[in-house]
Amino acid sequence: MLREMLIECGAIRFGNFTLTSGKKSKYYVDIKKASTKHEILELMGDMLARHVKGDILAGVELGAVPLVAITAVKAKRDYLIIRKEKKEHGTSKFIEGDFQKGMIVDIIEDVVTTGGSVLRAIKILRENGLKVKRVICVVDREEGGRENLEKEGVHLISLLTAGDLLKK
Repeated sequence: MLREMLIECGAIRFGNFTLTSGKKSKYYVDIKKASTKHEILELMGDMLARHVKGDILAGVELGAVPLVAITAVKAKRDYLIIRKEKKEHGTSKFIEGDFQKGMIVDIIEDVVTTGGSVLRAIKILRENGLKVKRVICVVDREEGGRENLEKEGVHLISLLTAGDLLKK
């Protein structure tokens, strides 16, 4: 059902795209487009929440923020937002939200390709005394992200894979 909804709302597009990782691709998965639709966002939140085990959730701005917010509500957990860049004003934080050192964090992510942005988030969380053991994403593009996360001792759980999305 999720696959069909993503296709129907145009969250999967075909053409020539450059991904965040720098890789070229013949298709693009735009979960932000899907997460602006309340029915799809609620479904993704329900599905992601089923996999939550950590004490607290975290998501990287921008794409994961609606996902981590709805998942936090569904799983009854607080959440953190990881900034892409440190604020140069105010408190100059990379992490928004309250946490205690030693907490176990489940990272919620929209799409994992090589895992680069989520690996950066893991590093930031760990440097702040948090434990990261799991990333729960909507789509695993199956382009090395799972293996790169496993090297860091982090398990990847995905609702869908590229193979699921691209099958006819």
